[in-house]
Amino acid sequence: MTRINLLPWRELLRKEREREFYTLAGGAAFFMGLVVVYIHFHMAGVIETQNGRNTFLDQEIKKVESQIKEIDRLETEKSQLLARMKVIEELQGQRPQMVHLFDEVAKAIPDGVYLTSIKQSGTSVSVEGIAQSNARVSAFMRNIDASHWLTQPKLNVIEALSDKNSQKEGSKFKFILDIKEVMEGEDVAAGDMQHAPKGAAAKGAPKAATHGKAGVKTGKKS
Repeated sequence: MTRINLLPWRELLRKEREREFYTLAGGAAFFMGLVVVYIHFHMAGVIETQNGRNTFLDQEIKKVESQIKEIDRLETEKSQLLARMKVIEELQGQRPQMVHLFDEVAKAIPDGVYLTSIKQSGTSVSVEGIAQSNARVSAFMRNIDASHWLTQPKLNVIEALSDKNSQKEGSKFKFILDIKEVMEGEDVAAGDMQHAPKGAAAKGAPKAATHGKAGVKTGKKS
């Protein structure tokens, strides 16, 4: 006997397929939601970690900048201290020179001459004084030329003082004399002989200086 299925099986099949489709779509949407949430939290964590690193780097950069400023300050102080030490060393080195300078000038002053002013600029020394005569000035220059610490005497000005400034012993002359100070170890002798101020050179060693008498002028002031 023939059996006929009168149930709407096609409609049921379509509904079943639609249910499966919606189930799969819902599952896929849920899975995609989970993926999106995971990516969001993962990226948020990465960003937070990177921000922490950036903050750490900023702090370290500030520390390094502070250290660089401190190093620059120390370098500046070091340069200033080195400059001061150099000045002190130069002054310490010049102390014996000053002693020799005044000692030699005092030894070179002949009778009838006294000094009123001594000015020094480097190795150049300018002296002013009063002499009883031109011969006294010449003797002063010869004594300077014979010194081991003084050289190159050059007479710039010599002039007779007026009668109202003269004394009983006679007319006097005002003079200005330039001298060069010999530094220790400096060559002042002819040829290659080196000058030795501390006694290594003979007293009568020839000097390289000559009297600078050119330009000497005499005359009465009104």
